Amino acid sequence: MKFPIVKGAGYVLVNTPDMLVHNGSTQTTEKLTNPDSEYLKGLAEHIRTFDDVVAYLPNQVYIGNLHPEKLKEYDMPWFDKESPIKERFGKYGEIMPQDEFIGLMKMADAFDLVKLEKKFAAEVKQKLQRHPLFDETDIEKIKEGLGIEEITKQIDEHHAEGIYMDGKVVGCVKRAHDIDINLNAHTMFENIVVKASGALALRNLIAKNGLDPASIEYVIECSEEACGDINQRGGGNFAKAIAEMAGAVNATGSDTRGFCAAPTHALINASALVQAGVYENVVIVAGGATAKLGMNGKDHVKKGYPVLEDVLGGFAIMISQNDGTSPVIRTDLVGRHTVGTGSSPQAVITSLITAPLDKGNLKITDIDKYSVEMQNPDITKPAGAGDVPTSNYKMIGALGVKRKEIDRKDLMSFVEEHGLPGWAPTQGHIPSGVPYVGFAIDDMADGKIDKAMIVGKGSLFLGRMTNLFDGVSVIMEKNTGMEEKESVSKEEIKKLIAEAMRGFAETLTDE
Repeated sequence: MKFPIVKGAGYVLVNTPDMLVHNGSTQTTEKLTNPDSEYLKGLAEHIRTFDDVVAYLPNQVYIGNLHPEKLKEYDMPWFDKESPIKERFGKYGEIMPQDEFIGLMKMADAFDLVKLEKKFAAEVKQKLQRHPLFDETDIEKIKEGLGIEEITKQIDEHHAEGIYMDGKVVGCVKRAHDIDINLNAHTMFENIVVKASGALALRNLIAKNGLDPASIEYVIECSEEACGDINQRGGGNFAKAIAEMAGAVNATGSDTRGFCAAPTHALINASALVQAGVYENVVIVAGGATAKLGMNGKDHVKKGYPVLEDVLGGFAIMISQNDGTSPVIRTDLVGRHTVGTGSSPQAVITSLITAPLDKGNLKITDIDKYSVEMQNPDITKPAGAGDVPTSNYKMIGALGVKRKEIDRKDLMSFVEEHGLPGWAPTQGHIPSGVPYVGFAIDDMADGKIDKAMIVGKGSLFLGRMTNLFDGVSVIMEKNTGMEEKESVSKEEIKKLIAEAMRGFAETLTDE
């Protein structure tokens, strides 16, 4: 079986402090239900600067400037410790400031819904002209801008969603329809953010890995948003919109949704398309979710933390035909949480971890690194959710003990050796398995590991359609570089039959 390979990965973060305040669901809900709350009054004191965000250890890990293992050298919490590397651009991607991203939203605006104030538009155009991923054709899309009076009028009288910078209005997103709630200004704001951040991730994938955008034939978008109108609320298509913005002129695509598990579903789907020969190069991509900015902000503020959910996340990964060197995706060793699996932790881990391992005659310890829900514990622990990755590793290790593949006394050693500290922002789908893919490519190339398992889990009950949750997993493996044996041709079959017949005839003659 000729397995597909992971050709490259790109990861981006976008620091959006004003969007946290004005678009994050926790904050917008608080404004409606308790507008005079102490939380809202003191929120500004807990907002980090862009320099703070760049210097944050997990963020430098996310864009590839530090390996996840480096986090083990630092005591928690991490927010009060500076990274030894404080660079905006990384091996896999970048951390973009909010003003540039607002300009990028205008670039992503295909229906003239994003309106920017004149002075702000001019300033952000100058900044983006210095960005390595954008050219004059991109910059021209930002246009001249409007007076602040016209933008304020759109917000006050025509239900537009304000765009803020340093607490001041610098633009707005207009509604795309007068009565269709699926095309109102709030929804269009969220959707344009997904498109813009997804396109930024795809452009970084292409640039950081020296890829030809014209070689991309199919794009699968796997974030948690869904675009459509009153007749098909989630019909899509983010994928093709992002492909267009990234210059993937030969690509088509579609959206895959599965809550947090969607990226791993997309990884498996892309691998199947490539292995089947339908497409040579498939990209999975996801943009960020404004609703989840500051999701645990109240808990962070209560404990004296900065509000750490101040970045949008994005990623893009290319799956291609086997080149003999890049890591392969073992499509024959896929784990899945089925309808009948059940919800007990043991049942879930069995379906996602040990079932595919058993199929490949592998032990739990044969996987060098497990990438589970790689949520940053600096964010989740103050909110009472604990250290999510470590909890997952303990469950995997406990099952290994039960299977007699790990000695009970070695359980925590297993967690240390086969697990990773969490570093991804809590953007729902962003932490779900895929943040390690870029590192896995490098770790296999450097001979540090041979096998990694990517695990995605999702909470389907959030949609109120079922009480089930979901999960899938797949194994990445070092490429052996061995040529796989081709199937036997018709001529070879005829030759073998002829030889067999001659041998049979000679046997009869001897008798």
